[in-house]
Amino acid sequence: MSLENAPDDVKLAVDLIVLLEENQIPARTVLRALDIVKRDYEKKLTHDDEAKSDK
Repeated sequence: MSLENAPDDVKLAVDLIVLLEENQIPARTVLRALDIVKRDYEKKLTHDDEAKSDK
């Protein structure tokens, strides 16, 4: 499968990997940062779901 036809989440993952590797970010730093990002986006999902159910 070419990246052009890949799902958006796969495209984003590839872009992030390239960005992190080009900037030589240490793996431990990347994983810690991704944990923070994941928690933040999980909160956003919860907030968005609650806002939709209030309508």
